[in-house]
Amino acid sequence: MRTLNTHLKAVTPRYTESALKTIETEIQGLEQLKGVFQEASFRLSLDSAIEAMARTKGRVIVSGMGKSGHVGRKIAATLRSTGTPALFLHPGEASHGDLGVITESDVVFAITWSGETSELNDIFHYCHRFGVTLIVATAWPDSTAAKASNICLALPLVREACPNDLAPTSSTTLQLVLGDVLAVALIEARGFTSSDFRVFHPGGRLGAQLLTVEQIMGTDSAIPKVRREASLSSATIEMSRKRYGATAVVDQGDRLVGVFTDGDLRRCIAVHDLQDSIGLHMSANPVTVPPGSLCADALRIMNENAVSVIFVEDDGRLVGVVHMHDIVRTGIV
Repeated sequence: MRTLNTHLKAVTPRYTESALKTIETEIQGLEQLKGVFQEASFRLSLDSAIEAMARTKGRVIVSGMGKSGHVGRKIAATLRSTGTPALFLHPGEASHGDLGVITESDVVFAITWSGETSELNDIFHYCHRFGVTLIVATAWPDSTAAKASNICLALPLVREACPNDLAPTSSTTLQLVLGDVLAVALIEARGFTSSDFRVFHPGGRLGAQLLTVEQIMGTDSAIPKVRREASLSSATIEMSRKRYGATAVVDQGDRLVGVFTDGDLRRCIAVHDLQDSIGLHMSANPVTVPPGSLCADALRIMNENAVSVIFVEDDGRLVGVVHMHDIVRTGIV
């Protein structure tokens, strides 16, 4: 049976030139957008839009029709995931009852390339009636939408990558980039941190990469530990009960002074009395991590020090233990 790869070998690439032309056309559009950002009037409008979104007591309501609507959904999702309450409102649904979603404390962000998207008119009228701040992104600053807005973000009129200069391609790329500009600026304005990001992204690999040791470590009675005066026999029993393959050695103040592993036990058992003090055979000055450490960093430290268990200290106090397998199970690797 002929495979797909065999079939493809007989085909001469026909579309590489078209692909490169598409990319180049969209790059040119982005260069034009970059130029607009140098204009004082656009900078003022952009700052006003970001301030309005950052200061709103409500949400950012994003709306658009057609391809602009699809872009709007993505922008609303990006805003939500980075700390700015936002939702997408479909213009058609808005005209049939969903205008009630918009409150006076919200900011509306409408995306319309032509500025003449009639489906948005009911949203515009509603904003005017109830004093809701309306931000519009359009390539036509003299359009109906631009005139209806409180703040207009006038995008450059660029050529579409479509050979007929019709299908939204370069234009939607500019809209997406503008959305990212707003989202990143709001991240900075709100002081949104990686810890905040983790709250909104608990699932998947992104969430796993932002997990801290504190979230997965064994605590309290789950921590294997013995006093330094305990016997090798006692340490062996503790390791067997807790199943981390190691035990912490602590002083009377519960401060970590050493670690004893199953590897240490194997080396000791043939030549030493099991009643020997664990303090004679422990590894002093063990590697530790604070509870706020990322699991990814803890795993790196384990690999660098060739250990499979690491203990967690907070202000010199033993508070937890993590096994390499605990970290692997989070999905980081």
